[in-house]
Amino acid sequence: MIVANPDGYAYSHSNDRMWRKTRKPNPGSSCVGVDPNRNWDISFGGSGASSNPCSQTYHGPSPHSEAEVKAIVDFVLSHGNLKTFVSIHSYSQMLLYPYGYNSTPAPDQAELHELAGKSIAALESLYNTAYTYGSVITTIYRADGITIDWTYAQGIKYSYTFELRDDGYYGFLLPANQIVPTAEETWLALMVIMEHTKNNPY
Repeated sequence: MIVANPDGYAYSHSNDRMWRKTRKPNPGSSCVGVDPNRNWDISFGGSGASSNPCSQTYHGPSPHSEAEVKAIVDFVLSHGNLKTFVSIHSYSQMLLYPYGYNSTPAPDQAELHELAGKSIAALESLYNTAYTYGSVITTIYRADGITIDWTYAQGIKYSYTFELRDDGYYGFLLPANQIVPTAEETWLALMVIMEHTKNNPY
């Protein structure tokens, strides 16, 4: 999927460059939208999300309430044989794996961590871009109702989120001349994940 939140993406270019939520009106509130990465049916509404419709991390009225999230959910459930699921976000230069809602290690954490390390080594080999990696909750912050926790719970072992360049100097406003180098180095990491998945059937 090129863009998982097309309405929000368009709005970020027409009105508010820092917009991250969907654009569906919230009944009873003048604030619009839901954070689609807090809208998944796993630890929905936990402390790593907000119940305030005006918050940037508003989880929505119910799990999968957003059409954008529901479309991905329906695809995953109908496909039935996905082995890897990768979300690509910005920014922070991190590669993250489950969990975001729970500090208890995921059952496959040792393998996920080792694979993340190999992926990041490949990424860093091109332009020496420094990445960190680990579980969401220990590496960045607690986040409830997120994509990769849900996909992992569906049995998709290799569930990862990339937080791409940079590490905060430009933040979300990454200069255009860094787009291609970011893609080039990230592709190397994705190849490691895909090769590992192919060679380790489950």
